[in-house]
Parts: sequence; structure tokens; C-alpha cells
Amino acid sequence: MARPLRIEYPGAWYHVMNRGAGRQKVFRTNAERLYFLSLLGDTHVRFHAEWHAYCLMDNHYHLLLRTPEGNMQRIMRHVNGVYTQYFNRREGRDGPLFRGRYKSVLVDAQAHWLQLSRYIHRNPVEAGLVDDLADYRWSSYRAYVGLEPAPDWLETGYVLGAIGKRRTHARYRVYMEGDGAEGLGDFYESGTPSILGDEAFRQRVLDGRAPSVDVPEVARHRPRPTLEEVVRVVCARFGEDEQQVWITRRGRNAGKPVRAVAMYAAQEACGMTLSEIADAFGLASYASAGSTIRALRRRMGEDKALKGEVDAIMLDWTPSGRV
Repeated sequence: MARPLRIEYPGAWYHVMNRGAGRQKVFRTNAERLYFLSLLGDTHVRFHAEWHAYCLMDNHYHLLLRTPEGNMQRIMRHVNGVYTQYFNRREGRDGPLFRGRYKSVLVDAQAHWLQLSRYIHRNPVEAGLVDDLADYRWSSYRAYVGLEPAPDWLETGYVLGAIGKRRTHARYRVYMEGDGAEGLGDFYESGTPSILGDEAFRQRVLDGRAPSVDVPEVARHRPRPTLEEVVRVVCARFGEDEQQVWITRRGRNAGKPVRAVAMYAAQEACGMTLSEIADAFGLASYASAGSTIRALRRRMGEDKALKGEVDAIMLDWTPSGRV
């Protein structure tokens, strides 16, 4: 049987899981669970692995991993190999512990990281181990809802950022109490899928064109462009005069998206708040800026050509903000 497809590139996200050979227990004591978690911390330091969620069950584990250096296989060889050696010494046994290397699913993260975090964190409830996830110690859920501090190697900000900026712990708890995992169960039961994403995402990675829309990676390692740079790039892309972006349009030209795209890029690339965007573009309030950006997002969802233009602007941005 062919090995599962392994696709690696800097900034890739993965749902990684493994199960004990013959469904045997791979975590028999709390000391073993703590040692496994220490290995996640070790790979964070040694290989710059970013761990975004985890759940340790008796006979398997689930991990949400991001690899800034595109080295997922190196990371997982270390975790599984070192843990197996430790477990065998401790339990007085030898031979394979896990049923295989591991299973990894490459993820279009921004479209699915909330769903995946719920899928991972709800394992103890689905298995009937607890009624309240807060009672389960061996997952990252308690850190996500503020019941305990997150370890240095656990990153909760990206997933919680998808919930919102206020009362994130409480809102995440409510989100986790929802039904199911929005179709992920069907996805994993469909066989041995290796890519979780839409057809465009799948085609890019299968064609060897690593998706560069890895917003956390880009935002972390480059300076923010100025608003003036954003406007210049947007206008150049759409062939518009820059002065037109600052003018509120009504009537026949109101449907042109350049002004809205500039606001969207100001938020996404410059990190500007809605209030700052409203002030810069002469809007009455931050609510108007938010409404304009939301309307653009809806329009992008319906207009693939427009979405392609906007994605190209965000993808091609260089550290100096020039394309």
C-alpha cells in the first residue's frame, strides 16, 4: 500500500494524529502524558514547531501543527520516535508503539482552524469520558477558555482570533457547545483524506504551488505597509487614479470596488482598526467602515474574478509593500 501523501512547505498547517498499534494504550499514566507534552515543547524550541491545539486520549492523540520552516516530517519523527523509546523503557517492552508513522492532513487553516479545534477538543466528550470539557485535563481546551495558562509552546491566538476580539474565552466555550464539527466527521470517515480545503487549495498544493496566503507567517515577519502604499498598490492593480479612492462614490460608479478593496487591505495588511479606516477614508463612523468591508467580503464570495484580484494583492505583497 502506498504511503499517505506528505506535502511540506513553510507555513503549512496540519492535523496530525496517531493511534496505538492494535488500539493499545499509548498513554497509561499521567507521567507519560506529561512527557509527551514536553516533547511538543522540545520541538517548539528545536524545530520551531507551532502547536495550536492538542488532545491526548488513552490510545491516540490529535495535534494541530503549523510548520514555519516546512519540516513537519522531521518534527513528527522526533515526537513519535523519542516518545516510543521512552514508553518502551518505562513499560519494559520493545517494538512499535504506534500503528504507523502517523496520519497527517494538510489544512487550509484559515477556513478550518475553528472547526478543527472543536473536532480535536471534543474528543473526550464524544468518547463519553466527561460531560464538561473543562473537566478533561489532557487537552488544550482549558487554556482556550482561560481556566489555565497556556504553556510557552502552545499558540491559541490564531484560533481565538477567529472568534473575535472581546470575551474570547467565553465565546469559545459557547462555540464548543455547538453540535458536531460542521461536517468534519464525514470528511474523516470518507477514507484517508490528506488535504482539507476547497478544490482551489487542493489544486495549488497538488500542482506544487504552495499556498502563500499564510497570513500569520507573513504578518509576523514583515513590516506593515503604510496606508499610502496600500492605496498605490490597489489602484495600480485596478487601473484607477489614486485620488478616486478617497472620494465617496454614488450613482453609476458606485459599484467599482477599488475604495472598498483599499479599506479591506488597510485592515488586513496595515492592521488598521475600523475607526482608523473610517477617519482615513472620511466615513461617518467605524460602523460604516465595517459595513463596507463586510460587503466586499460577501461580494468576493460571489465574484471569483474579484476575489482573485484581491488575493493577488495580498499574496504578492513584498516586505516593502511594493509589487
